[in-house]
Amino acid sequence: MPRNDQSVDVAIIGAGPAGLTAAYLLTKKGYSVTVIEKDPVYVGGISRTVEMNGFRFDIGGHRFFSRSKEVVDLWNEILPDDFIQRPRMSRIYYEGKFYSYPLRAFEALWNLGVLRSTLCMASFAKAKMFPNRNVRSFQDWTVNAFGHKLFSIFFKTYTEKVWGMPCDEMSADWAAQRIKGLSLWGAVVDGLKRSLKLNKKPNDGMETKTLLETFRYPRLGPGMMWEAARDFVVAGGNRVLMGHGLKQIAQDQGTGRWRMVADGPEGEVIINAAHVVSSAPMRELAGRIHPLPVALPEAMELKYRDFLTVALMVKGDDIFPDNWIYIHDSKVQVGRIQNFRSWSPEMVPDPSLACVGLEYFCFEGDGLWASADADLIELAKQEMATLGLCNPDDVVGGAVVRQEKAYPVYDDEYAANVLALRSELEARYSTLHLVGRNGMHRYNNQDHAMMTAMLTVRNIEAGARVYDVWGVNEDAEYHEAGDEGERAALASERLVPSRLKAA
Repeated sequence: MPRNDQSVDVAIIGAGPAGLTAAYLLTKKGYSVTVIEKDPVYVGGISRTVEMNGFRFDIGGHRFFSRSKEVVDLWNEILPDDFIQRPRMSRIYYEGKFYSYPLRAFEALWNLGVLRSTLCMASFAKAKMFPNRNVRSFQDWTVNAFGHKLFSIFFKTYTEKVWGMPCDEMSADWAAQRIKGLSLWGAVVDGLKRSLKLNKKPNDGMETKTLLETFRYPRLGPGMMWEAARDFVVAGGNRVLMGHGLKQIAQDQGTGRWRMVADGPEGEVIINAAHVVSSAPMRELAGRIHPLPVALPEAMELKYRDFLTVALMVKGDDIFPDNWIYIHDSKVQVGRIQNFRSWSPEMVPDPSLACVGLEYFCFEGDGLWASADADLIELAKQEMATLGLCNPDDVVGGAVVRQEKAYPVYDDEYAANVLALRSELEARYSTLHLVGRNGMHRYNNQDHAMMTAMLTVRNIEAGARVYDVWGVNEDAEYHEAGDEGERAALASERLVPSRLKAA
């Protein structure tokens, strides 16, 4: 039999950055709140930190940087004493050599060698003299901009690993947005400045694709932030129910209140609430609303890209100093490798061991996703050997962390499908609020997910949709640039590719 829960002001689905931001702010304002989270152990969603025998694993890597002062202030409020400043270092691995990211001109030319560098410049010149006039795909656009040789080295392999589709099937629109403002000449000039250390002047936040030199990070990983937010919510008399997944949600037509049913370890729990805030994937929410929405078929067409991390504990000093390395090498399946100690020394409890995380991009249910943990650990060991990064015999432990629905997929129909469901839900339910990356099917950064929750809390207080939550990030360009919190305006949405439309 279901357990009847007390009535609350707000029920929240999901204890990720958006859900817990809403819960934290509502608790501060005196609202009664219940949060349900299907994970039995961890809060934070994709921003959680998984712990095993004292080793801590960041799911995907999360630099704490925002150009929203409100978000930065909230981070400082939740974790006033636990941020550390860390150097940013990322490189590209290609055919046994490392390339600084962003480019350092002399290093890149040296690594590529005279012959290959000459071929790159010749390929670039050819693309400029004889451009493709019928640009339709990501590959078309990038070859036109950089030449086929540079495209094959620095774009093709990694992009296809991440998104699971060939570059000649991705829409050129994504390339034009994601890489706009970059040029080969500009990259060489910027790389020359970096090589000669001539780029130390303060950045005004407006330079295209300029990257941070340092970033802040919680000393025990990003999950530390959301564990602290959960603790505040609970200390304020509200509840975070772990291991509870949404089963059904329905609005009483007479009172306007919501009846939410969640499956938990001890059976069903019923929560009665005036408002519902959902960060659950739109596809899952649509299938659990009663009555089912007319736009359910469109919602069921929404797709996601998943990934998994294989963490390896390796004897010896840190294998490399980077936060992560992008693997532009087709000989291996791994797309990126993290060094957890470079994020924070406290992530790795044993100074005699290094701990790295190999990231594999996949679809839930495919061969990689369905592989046994032991097989994935063995694959990671062999790929580290193939890359020349460690001896498999030095690996003394391993763990696998799967992350479903990590990236909302922007296919040709996604925008229309999202709009159909969003429009119907907004027209029917004024007290149902969608927030966060999966809740809105938008490839948001952590800070933008938080901002959608902040605006939602203001709407709940006002009793109306005064603030446009869907306007967060819209038509913006992605940067990791400028001083943290320097502008009240939001930074931007991270863009993702769509498939090439039929001619």
